[in-house]
Amino acid sequence: MLENKDILYPRSDWRLLITPPNQGAVNMAIDEAILEAVGRGEVLPTLRLYSWRPACLSLGYAQSLAEVDITRLTKLGWDIVRRPTGGKAILHADDLTYSVIGPHTEIRLAGSILESYYRLSRALLSALHYLGINAEVRQKSPQVANSNQSSVETNKITPPGPVCFEMPSTYEITMEDKKLIGSAQARRKEGILQHGSVPLYGDLTRITQCLKFSSEEARFIAADRLLKRAATIESTLGKRIDWETAAQTFSRAFQETLNLDFHPSSLTPFEEKRAAELVRTKYAHPSWTQHI
Repeated sequence: MLENKDILYPRSDWRLLITPPNQGAVNMAIDEAILEAVGRGEVLPTLRLYSWRPACLSLGYAQSLAEVDITRLTKLGWDIVRRPTGGKAILHADDLTYSVIGPHTEIRLAGSILESYYRLSRALLSALHYLGINAEVRQKSPQVANSNQSSVETNKITPPGPVCFEMPSTYEITMEDKKLIGSAQARRKEGILQHGSVPLYGDLTRITQCLKFSSEEARFIAADRLLKRAATIESTLGKRIDWETAAQTFSRAFQETLNLDFHPSSLTPFEEKRAAELVRTKYAHPSWTQHI
């Protein structure tokens, strides 16, 4: 059982990337390109902060596309992408998205999925505390999967619907039992990728407008359930926090909690080229989006 207290780490150099808003396929391709660059030993462990334009529905790696109402999604003008990590659907509209990418040897990411997930959750928790939100780290769910699963999102009781924010996973961040941050982790031979969404403001129930339900009553019930189980930063804090302020707060929290020296940077030529390839051959390609 992990102890619920801060952990001291040796000082370490990490890269900080704050990238401009991008389409969903581009955002996922960039994360994977960074993971490959980490595996090649070309870049430091990286914290990336980013947003999405246009709004994008991201599906978990093993989530069925049949849960999405593509006609409604198109009419709303929203994008769609499949993540390389597990879990359920997230609508990225008014959120801050983070990714942490590093080698297996990085002490903050080493060990089991739950161990590394817990360490990163302490930084996420600190960021919310800096914003004035008295959130907490959810302890282990009653049903915990084996630590060799490809995504920490598999370490939770399956929620009753297709929406990620309906139920917190182990060591995720909650406030009065409402989920504030949704995260997932993937492990590859190149290293470890964890990314997550922090809803800053807006209507969380919008996601139900592009998913399939048996009836409009079922859609209404799902929206009501979501509001009872999740919250935005604005609804929790009582005021709106803009993206730039949130990004500055989260980078500060990671730096201080994990004892990091951040080096603000940009994508390398390899990462830019590889991301473009991954957009074309994977994340924007129907064979990836529709494979389940």
